Amino acid sequence: MDLKEFPVLYVDDEEDNLDVFRFNYRRIFNIHTASSGEEALSLVEKKDFAVVITDQRMPKMTGLDFLARVKEIKAETLGIILTAYRDPDVLIDAIRLGSVYRFLTKPFNSEELKAAITQAIEVWHLKRKNQELERKLSEYTHYLDNQVHAQYDFGNIIGSSKSLLKVLDNIEKVAPTSSTVLLRGETGTGKELIAHAIHLNSNRAADPFVRVNCAALASGILESELFGHERGAFTGAVSRRMGRFEMADRGTLFLDEVGDLPMDIQVKLLRVLQEREFERVGGEETIKVDVRLISATHKNLEDLVSKGLFRQDLYYRLNVFPLELPPLRERRDDIRELVNHFVEKYSTVTGKLVRKVEQEFFRALDSYDWPGNVRELENLIERAMILSTDGILSMKDLRFGPGFEMPAISTSRTTLALDSEINETEKSRIIRAVEECRGNMAQTARKLGINRTTLYYRMKKHNLEYLQNAKWQG
Repeated sequence: MDLKEFPVLYVDDEEDNLDVFRFNYRRIFNIHTASSGEEALSLVEKKDFAVVITDQRMPKMTGLDFLARVKEIKAETLGIILTAYRDPDVLIDAIRLGSVYRFLTKPFNSEELKAAITQAIEVWHLKRKNQELERKLSEYTHYLDNQVHAQYDFGNIIGSSKSLLKVLDNIEKVAPTSSTVLLRGETGTGKELIAHAIHLNSNRAADPFVRVNCAALASGILESELFGHERGAFTGAVSRRMGRFEMADRGTLFLDEVGDLPMDIQVKLLRVLQEREFERVGGEETIKVDVRLISATHKNLEDLVSKGLFRQDLYYRLNVFPLELPPLRERRDDIRELVNHFVEKYSTVTGKLVRKVEQEFFRALDSYDWPGNVRELENLIERAMILSTDGILSMKDLRFGPGFEMPAISTSRTTLALDSEINETEKSRIIRAVEECRGNMAQTARKLGINRTTLYYRMKKHNLEYLQNAKWQG
């Protein structure tokens, strides 16, 4: 570190002292001098000094008063006071104000002052670096928050089929509440996506969203994971550990695959839902929490209850507001929008730009049953983009799961004409709706029964983006 990069201000009302200071330290530090407190304060307002050095006794103000003024102007600047004696009252005031980094008692040698200034510069430099890192961390955290909100905003849940819109309508109703939600649906239908969207659109959005996969952990580990443990609770518990319920306090806990919970954990979960309290494994302290619970399962909980594998009382606690997420085969109208979304998403990941998706490709997707749902479609599109060599997604790039025979796809003129007719009808509906809503995109989306993301996608598809910037009269 080059010490001359950091400005140092020395204040003294005797010109001889200023000359001596300049002579002794001019080759080491970036020296600036002032012959009065007023002159020094004027310099401080114009320049960022790392260190200010002053005598305690000055004609119009004390060194302590001067440094207090400096701190008001530039809070980060560190002060060194030179004094012929140590006054306890001055020391107490300095500690109270926090404006003095170091006292040096006269007489002192030049090496002692040099060491004090060097240390002060190093401290000032570290503080500045920490502030910069904190600023960058804050900006990055803000950026990530915006990214998460953008990803999980209701408007970015892709699709406009009736079955999905019904779910989204119920999600928007339950999100602002603190009610317990049970998400039901096949694997790959987007249960975690929906859970996160509910959290970010609730009054708990600024607090943690914590996820636990109940199927991924054994009973003993899951108990510790949920409720935490005390030191020595079991072999390997070398320190106290906070559980997921504590981590999610004031926020949302998402229990994925709740149908896989062991019976002993179900009992403890029921107590938390009823009493809002629990003890860590191996502990006696009762811990109270305020947690909203969202759970998800692909299993039939009613069937598990009838077989004695899931507690009925817990089932009723979890099933306050059930949401059934439709499988992709029941929302085939959304496949094209989802494909375009994934193509855009993975263009950066794969480094490939898809110029066109052939109609035969879409028809093959429409004919498939999608046992893995949206997740399977996403994986298929990423794989197809990797395989594609010409910027066009076609049948040669399509790879379904094992055991699926590719259907014969008709490309007759009649079929192509029907596609064209459907597109023209959709285009006309959008133009009419935009005109009737005087360019208000939110109203237009509601009028068409779709969300804004879908509206913008379809406007882009039909080259209607100019309507967003059109000037409407009246």
